[in-house]
Amino acid sequence: MATNTPNMECCMHEAKCPKVDMAMMIQVNNIVAMGAYVSLLEYNNIEGMILFSELSRRQIRSVSSLIKVGHINPVMVLRVDKEKGFIGLSKRRVSEEDIQACEERYNKSKLVHSIMWHVVEMMQLDLAVHWINSSDDAFKMIVYDPNSVLNSLTREVKEVGPDGHGVTKVVLAIFEELKGALVKNIRRRMTPQPLKIRADIEMKCFQFDGVIHIKAMRKAEAIGNEDCPVKIKPVAPLLYVLTTQTLDKILIIRGARLNAKNVNDRL
Repeated sequence: MATNTPNMECCMHEAKCPKVDMAMMIQVNNIVAMGAYVSLLEYNNIEGMILFSELSRRQIRSVSSLIKVGHINPVMVLRVDKEKGFIGLSKRRVSEEDIQACEERYNKSKLVHSIMWHVVEMMQLDLAVHWINSSDDAFKMIVYDPNSVLNSLTREVKEVGPDGHGVTKVVLAIFEELKGALVKNIRRRMTPQPLKIRADIEMKCFQFDGVIHIKAMRKAEAIGNEDCPVKIKPVAPLLYVLTTQTLDKILIIRGARLNAKNVNDRL
């Protein structure tokens, strides 16, 4: 009996198979006498194997302490035999730098895939996504300017012209209903939260110079801009609070240091 179950396949890289010496994330499926069978999470869950000799550089006393069914681990690709369908992997040859880069790449790709999965499942479409490893930056752009990204995606459609000959037309690859659902889910999942910084300032000068110092401190607000506004408000006698917020972590730290320097220079 035929079913209308949508195709939910996804490969997080352009190639369908990994390359030798490439680090990637796997999930352990089964542990046998020779090693462990795993799923390559970044390659549509195709099967690979880790031999026990490739689990650790040290003597193995307990396999369960190194690898467990269901766990997700970074590994290194040792061999790829496309004819036999064998992919040999190693857990002990992955460096700390490879682990960090691999986990960061996988988390970004997993977020993109989960958004696509939710949208196509909701709309009962086929998910056949490839090379979404580099889609994270594009999705972040969609949060603020979806048309610049989605309207650039096109496909060719062959039609019959008035003269009876075939005509190839270039149309948008994403129809409006799908575009709206994508933008809604991307903004819900990927809109960054603003970072906030607060600093309490206490004035201890009770003479006339204190008035000049307060005026100088208030001028620090002029350093702020639309991306990183700065506000200084009195909360009690001789006690002020400086607040600022922005979406850029580097910008807010730089702005806070500049404001502190400006106040110190004026005082």
